[in-house]
Amino acid sequence: MSSRRALATRLSSLASLAPALGALLLASALGACERRVDEPVPVTPRSSVVGVPAPDVAPPVSTGTPDEGRCIHATPSTPERPLPTRAGPDPACPEDPASPFQLATGKVIFLEAKAPDVVVEIARREKERARGLMYRKSMPENRGMIFVFEQRSNHSFWMHNTCIQLDMLFIDSDGTIVGIEENTPTLNDSSFEVGCPSAYVLELNAGWARRHGVVAGQKVRLEGI
Repeated sequence: MSSRRALATRLSSLASLAPALGALLLASALGACERRVDEPVPVTPRSSVVGVPAPDVAPPVSTGTPDEGRCIHATPSTPERPLPTRAGPDPACPEDPASPFQLATGKVIFLEAKAPDVVVEIARREKERARGLMYRKSMPENRGMIFVFEQRSNHSFWMHNTCIQLDMLFIDSDGTIVGIEENTPTLNDSSFEVGCPSAYVLELNAGWARRHGVVAGQKVRLEGI
């Protein structure tokens, strides 16, 4: 009789523990199915690593001005060649074998110098440019000839069969005077250039540019050209 009572007591104790054991087993089962979450690993930001820019940092941008590096052959304080000591054309000037071309005319206006406007003959075609001012024995003070080129280049000129000394103004497509060859000698086959690209070359009487304060770097406006 006492053994039956002891067995009943044990069964009653087990029955009272059953809910707790069931909850424990259920929690274990759920834990086995749940994905483990790892602790985050500290990462050093790229912006603080020497030599590696942050992804949102733009590379440095040049702040140079638009005219930085512009080719300008500066006008010297004194001319490299003297003005002619004689008046008139070179006595050795040859006779003109043909009549000069009848050229259209335009105007060059100096925007940054107190200089008069210049009326110019326009040498646009190759044969007109090749002849230029050859055989001319005089040219009015505020007159000249402008050579128009199809392409910008470091244009080179000579004074072959040219009987009057000239100033040569090399002008870029935006109207900037990029260089001046002053007082070029008559009847001379040497090359005269300024080393900078230009689209036009304006020929005037020798000394004209300096008399009127025209120097390289100034701008002109072309009308009818």
